[in-house]
Amino acid sequence: MYRIEIISNQSVHDDIIEALEENVPGILYSELPLVTGRGGENYKLGTSSWPETNFALFSYIEDPALQSVKAVIKAIKEKFPREGIKIFAVKAEDL
Repeated sequence: MYRIEIISNQSVHDDIIEALEENVPGILYSELPLVTGRGGENYKLGTSSWPETNFALFSYIEDPALQSVKAVIKAIKEKFPREGIKIFAVKAEDL
């Protein structure tokens, strides 16, 4: 089992959710709808100086689904190369 974390600009939220639900049958996830902070190139603080914001999605998936999730995010990154989409996966165990 893996814990995946996707952190991305709000502008591609719907694209990511739709693609995950279409390509990873039965995916379950939780979201933090408003995430602020500093990425590699700029700030996303939701302020007048730095108006953009991110969202974060967390999911626990079985090993075979990891490749599908990675492919979905790769395709979204190719479609929106300047939106700062990141994915992280760590091995997890259900205790």
